[in-house]
Amino acid sequence: MLKTLLRHVKQYKTASLLTPVFIMLEVVLDVLIPFVTAKLIDNGISAGHMPSVYKYGLIMVIMAFLSMLAAILAGKYASYASSGFASNLRDAMYKNIQRFAFSDIDKYSTSGLVTRMTTDVTNLQNAYQQIIRTSVRAPFNLLSSIVMCFVISPQLSLVFIIASVVLGTILAFIISRVSKMFALVFKQYDVLNSVVQENVSGIRVVKAFVREDHENKKFWKAAKRLYDLNVKAESLMALNGPVMNLVVYGCIIAISWFGAQFVVGGSLTTGQLTSLFTYVMSILMSLMMLSMIFVTITQSVASGQRVAQVINEVPDIVNPDDALTSLPDGSIDFNHVYFAYKGGSGEYALNDIDLHIASGESIGVIGGTGSGKSSLINLVSRLYDTSKGEVLIGGNNVNTYDLETLRNNVAVVLQKNVLFTGTILENLRWGDQDATLEQCRQACRVACADEFIMEMPDGYDTKIEQGGTNVSGGQKQRLCIARALLKRPKVMVLDDSTSACDNTTDACIRAALRDNLPQMTKIIISQRISSIKDCDHILVLDDGRMAGYGTHEDLLNSCRIYQEICSIQEEAGGDFDSVTNDRKEVRS
Repeated sequence: MLKTLLRHVKQYKTASLLTPVFIMLEVVLDVLIPFVTAKLIDNGISAGHMPSVYKYGLIMVIMAFLSMLAAILAGKYASYASSGFASNLRDAMYKNIQRFAFSDIDKYSTSGLVTRMTTDVTNLQNAYQQIIRTSVRAPFNLLSSIVMCFVISPQLSLVFIIASVVLGTILAFIISRVSKMFALVFKQYDVLNSVVQENVSGIRVVKAFVREDHENKKFWKAAKRLYDLNVKAESLMALNGPVMNLVVYGCIIAISWFGAQFVVGGSLTTGQLTSLFTYVMSILMSLMMLSMIFVTITQSVASGQRVAQVINEVPDIVNPDDALTSLPDGSIDFNHVYFAYKGGSGEYALNDIDLHIASGESIGVIGGTGSGKSSLINLVSRLYDTSKGEVLIGGNNVNTYDLETLRNNVAVVLQKNVLFTGTILENLRWGDQDATLEQCRQACRVACADEFIMEMPDGYDTKIEQGGTNVSGGQKQRLCIARALLKRPKVMVLDDSTSACDNTTDACIRAALRDNLPQMTKIIISQRISSIKDCDHILVLDDGRMAGYGTHEDLLNSCRIYQEICSIQEEAGGDFDSVTNDRKEVRS
């Protein structure tokens, strides 16, 4: 973990090194000031010698000014280094997340990743600043003050040694108990963030079903758990204060008692006793700072492990050596493919899929919820890898292609699509950042989107709000189809991506795709028979298995599940989701 984190100090190494240099200069000056103060009292004030007062007074002013300057520079470089360190960590995490396969993303919740990039990195930023600043100042100040105490009075200095041992033992006990608690605290932050994210993203559903009270209780349950864990951890950490006060006042009483006797005996001057009191406070303040550092580091260890885990995560899917950078055509072959999700039930989501699609063909896919439709298309663009068998595109295994090449040639349009904040034109150019306005309009014509865009006040410069909330579901789907078309892919997958469109618009989109892009392989996943009946072939999936494959007419004669789907939709005029006929529910 430590090596992973320190690698990201990078360009801030100089600032990280300069900070402790200025800190040590500040400490040296601060430690010498009480020593000079003792000289001023003994040689100036007590002796009634004003030149000595002026001399040592001037020295103290100069030392105080230099100490202040060193502290300012140390603070500046510490802030620069810690902020830069945090920025590098977030950048490294974000870049690695962009490389994640779907199987990697499945390991982390969205809220967990957000917590790691915000709360956890902020903890590390604070810890790093303390490490290069306070953790240098505290021990250096402690040792320097003890050395000066030994110079003044070796006998009295034994008080500090005893106090340091007692305090160190108690702090070690507290830290050993608290570290495990903070690990649980940060896991609970993930849970809390997940509840908040789910509620905010689904607020319309919450209000539609009047479930505000239920969501409030769910949030309070997560917040209460976080509260309880924090109280346990902070209650133990709160022992630092009383223990520190006990040690501080104990040292003051001991030095007052023994110091007074030494002064009366003549082995210690009044100025030296005064400087010893200053050093006592300096030593104990250093010990207190060390305890605070231990608290921060204890908290940050859990954060550091979570951040390093994301940075070090090796994606399950990476570019192969000597990757192919061109895709010959849009032919697709599933050769006895089996697939199971990692971390799932262990059962295959796809079982022995043996399917062969010629380039330019249109293939319809239908099946109930949980039948494996989405799993099938995820393998085409290699968002997951097969468990057994192989998937070929253009005659080559998808594992042999450069990932960017493969995914640029396989466009997937999902039912739940995402539009980003910006103009319609900017969203379309996700498909091709160099696309001209006319190219964008042509793609929109094929997707039956140009007409409604031109009716908008600003046309293609109309702003899309966050999440595309200012366009309807059908409009959003058509914009996403147009965006995918701008990639000029060899394979287009429409995963129920016209479900929000009416039947007429759905038919127009399919006709436009067939007439304008006959060479492009089209895989159309739908619950509507009307959306796929004109495809060259139709695949029927049932519980991850091929239940039928052929034309609409072939399946009506040979596939019982397909017959039931058609019968239900003809009778009810609705979409298919499940069929019951003395057999289990069809699941996708």
